[in-house]
Amino acid sequence: MDIYEIRKHNLVNLIGSQRKGSCAERWGMAPAHLSQILSDKTAKNLGDDVARRIEEIEGLPRGWFDSIHPGEAPIQESEPTESKLSATDLVKQMLAKSGKGIPEETRLRLLSAAQEPEASNLLGADFIRKGQVGDEVWIAHYDVRAAMGGGQIPHEYPEMLQDIRVSPKHLREMGVTFKEHFHLKMITGWGQSMAPTIKDRDPLLVDVTIREFTGDGIYLFSHDEMLYVKRLQKKGKDRFKMISDNKHHDPEEIRVEDTHILARVLYVWNGQPV
Repeated sequence: MDIYEIRKHNLVNLIGSQRKGSCAERWGMAPAHLSQILSDKTAKNLGDDVARRIEEIEGLPRGWFDSIHPGEAPIQESEPTESKLSATDLVKQMLAKSGKGIPEETRLRLLSAAQEPEASNLLGADFIRKGQVGDEVWIAHYDVRAAMGGGQIPHEYPEMLQDIRVSPKHLREMGVTFKEHFHLKMITGWGQSMAPTIKDRDPLLVDVTIREFTGDGIYLFSHDEMLYVKRLQKKGKDRFKMISDNKHHDPEEIRVEDTHILARVLYVWNGQPV
């Protein structure tokens, strides 16, 4: 169980029978943002800043959201349904039902392929999946289609395209800064608004543990339920300046509280560090 599951559990208990809209207004957040955090489909996380703000407003101890409290029922894991079965389980079921005529070598290949780590929602907890330990590691590549133009609604269940095999040592030699290789994932940008830095369909290396603004740079973020890859600069206390590298696209100002950072772009897979 990760920190975001614990926070969601505590958030549900805190809201109780209260109206979600009233809670969102009291906590200074958009109702849609709160609904996304509570939803089982969008899997948007309760970030550090928002968690601390709610604790302060509600008079709760700092860090209250981050642990299970005595006397509470443990978080119940739902029973796996057929739609939630892993690829390995589904392949095993298929082979048991109709795989009698399949050669043994083919059966083993199917099982081996199904046992590769699977992709889940880009916005969900699958980002904690670690790569293979060693000098060369596998980095998961997600088909998220983060838009570098007018924004794009993310797939609810994006499919993994392929894994990229890289050397963490070589990445650092190229100037890519990161703590652990399993913090890194690959996504694909779409559109021309970040050209020439990022061209249409360029693969992007991102650090998914960066969920807050850490200084000027290129981020993967959602705003008004759209997904973007853009430069962000802080403008005042409550606004970001959203910048496109393509000079034909004018900068825009967006509200910090309506902007949910999902990762920071570290490297463009066309040889462009950022």
